[in-house]
Amino acid sequence: MEALPGIEKARDLGLHVVVSDMNPYAPGMLAAHGQLVASTYDVAATLKAAIGYHQQVRPIDGVMCLATDVPLTVASVAVELGLPGIPVEVAARAMDKLAMKQKFAADGVAVPWFSTVESADHLQNLAKEHGLPLVLKPVDSRGGRGVQRLTPEVNLAAAYERALVQSPSGRVMVERYLPGPQISTESVVLDGVCHTPGFADRNYEFIDRYAPHFIENGGTMPSHLPAEARQAVRELVQQAARSLGVSRGVVKGDMVISDGKPYVIELAARLSGGWFCTHEIPLNVGVDLVLAVMRLSLGLPVDPATLQPRFERGVALRLIFPPPGRITTIEGEQAAGNLPGVAMVRLAVQPGDIVRPPTDSNASAGLIIAVADDREEAARRAETAVQAIQVTTEPA
Repeated sequence: MEALPGIEKARDLGLHVVVSDMNPYAPGMLAAHGQLVASTYDVAATLKAAIGYHQQVRPIDGVMCLATDVPLTVASVAVELGLPGIPVEVAARAMDKLAMKQKFAADGVAVPWFSTVESADHLQNLAKEHGLPLVLKPVDSRGGRGVQRLTPEVNLAAAYERALVQSPSGRVMVERYLPGPQISTESVVLDGVCHTPGFADRNYEFIDRYAPHFIENGGTMPSHLPAEARQAVRELVQQAARSLGVSRGVVKGDMVISDGKPYVIELAARLSGGWFCTHEIPLNVGVDLVLAVMRLSLGLPVDPATLQPRFERGVALRLIFPPPGRITTIEGEQAAGNLPGVAMVRLAVQPGDIVRPPTDSNASAGLIIAVADDREEAARRAETAVQAIQVTTEPA
């Protein structure tokens, strides 16, 4: 669903759009001209389907992903069909958090201390040696699945198992938890130069409520950080993109500033999900990153001037977390949408659905995006709209 705005944009531009999805009835598939029934997380299956379409139906001229963490699939198709894209080895590194951190550390890119974790006992020893809090995560998962903040009250053996089950390759890593503001960035890289119009403060007001899981509750733009701190983050994104090996493409950064210094938490080689690139960035600064990446994917030039902010408005996204249970009623959606400055109301649930305690970033029941002249008013409008929506649940 989050990729649908990009698909519709491509259609509006007059492009013939081919979508790959394991679900033939997914919204993106229904909006496409051509369909490849294959999971984008299955490189071989998508590659086979893409080659067949390219050879038997019509040539494919570009490949990209939006809101899904599949740069390896994109790169593999690009190489096989001779299309623009990042190298396969770069895409593979971008999907392996341990390999990424090892490359960053070797190149002097600022990252938190980290280590692979071989077992629950090994995690116990690392916690004793390095102290808490730490962050435990699967090496190759996505969407925050299995990521946990380890504090003294957390059962480390149980946390290890929760992380391990979310790793397709059965690998887990740990890193030091760095307190401080976290930032989401999104950049287009042209000839090795990062242009970073996407810059948002991540909202972690529920970090204690849903512990040990990291549950983000949206973000706010423009950042509250002073200009020199923002510039330091942008420079670190530039350094990290160079280390990762992306000289022409897109990078999405998860960053933190701790003790006045920026650090890279992760850097993805893809466009973001969560409506960040499709809605929040255009509303905030008027830059269309989706169009820029489409042009890159087709081998067309991108003017760096189009990646510079045209204006600056306040934008806030807030997620909706109803009480766990079976949903009985949902009220207030239309009223929320009619409130001043509300640009989007999206509910992902309906009566009868089961709401479970959130354990990852996909657990919300919906979201609000609001705009205003400044960040504080945008946040107030978004939070007011969230309160206008009443999702009632009963024990499941």
